[in-house]
Amino acid sequence: MTQIVVAGALIDGAWLLVAQRNRPPELAGRWELPGGKVAPGETDEAALARELKEELGVDVEVGPKLGVDVALSDTLTLRAYLVTQIGAGTVHAHDHHALRWVTVTDLADLDWVPADRAWLPDLAALLTAEIGGL
Repeated sequence: MTQIVVAGALIDGAWLLVAQRNRPPELAGRWELPGGKVAPGETDEAALARELKEELGVDVEVGPKLGVDVALSDTLTLRAYLVTQIGAGTVHAHDHHALRWVTVTDLADLDWVPADRAWLPDLAALLTAEIGGL
């Protein structure tokens, strides 16, 4: 059975929220979309909303899937979704070293965790579309 890990692309206008990992040592200091593991009996959407509430301290609405699933191992799959913050609140790094709002021009300069690099073209297209719509 494959364990699903979900990640959220929180986009606000032309800005994307990224999180800098604390652990494990081989990924510490690298940037990612925040998220976590789906618990047994939990939907991807419920897990992502729970994880982002725990990690960022804000409520989100989970939208459409982003890009392709990424195989982390034979038993672990990473899946991303677009998310929108709902309600009041400011994001805080509860489980990460740092949080940062970035634009499309920042994406290539970040030291991403390898798995999240699969979504860079999708994220760039979304952020570019937001710039065009402003």
